Amino acid sequence: MTSAFSRVRFVLTQPSHPGNVGSAARAVKNMGFDDLWLADPKKPDMALADEAVAMASGATDILDKIQTAPSLGQALGPVTLAFAMTARARDLGPPPCDIRQAAELSRAHLAQNPENRVAVVLGSERAGLTNEQVALCQRVCHIPANPVYSSLNISQALQLAAWELRYALIQAHERLPSTPDLKPDPGKTPATGESVQALFAHLEQALITIKFLDPAHPKKLMPRMQHLLQRSDLTQDEVDMLRGMCTAMMKSAQS
Repeated sequence: MTSAFSRVRFVLTQPSHPGNVGSAARAVKNMGFDDLWLADPKKPDMALADEAVAMASGATDILDKIQTAPSLGQALGPVTLAFAMTARARDLGPPPCDIRQAAELSRAHLAQNPENRVAVVLGSERAGLTNEQVALCQRVCHIPANPVYSSLNISQALQLAAWELRYALIQAHERLPSTPDLKPDPGKTPATGESVQALFAHLEQALITIKFLDPAHPKKLMPRMQHLLQRSDLTQDEVDMLRGMCTAMMKSAQS
């Protein structure tokens, strides 16, 4: 079965700035996608421009693979669910959703059939998408930005869309960086109850030694300290560190 990531297409409609094409390529690669199209670009060979290469910042493999179509309709040829990214409400057109809903709809759609394909469509830098271009999509998609200043640069909007799609498609274990080559650090294991209780006794003695705790009038100091230690999810390293601190406090008070 084809990877879900390879079945997501990003389409820049009538782009006019090579720098945005390069930035879009970088955003696509950052989030693990590789299918970037230009529909009716204002200039030929935009992906080859020096500004595009510079803004791609190493994502030249995406630039090399960019496909160009004379119209948005042709760029969406094999797509079965397309989202028109726009900040403007439309009186007539596809049903609206926000970018997070779009990502979840995309995940479900791609899972339904291995032949299904999703596209995110962005308009020109100056005017965005026309009503005719929006009508070629199945959904209108909004990014809930500041309502008094909601217009995003197209590469920024693409980055946000690509991130939401990635988050919806990846497994939970992929959401944090891993270091499988590192050996487990025993000091980072959770401290045992016995170890924490020994720390608690040591801390109590240290506080008495420095006269912070009066055993005759303890009030609620130690119960509060105990609650603090118990909810801190201490590791063994942290217990050892705190016990070393208690020893130093006692030595200093006794010298």
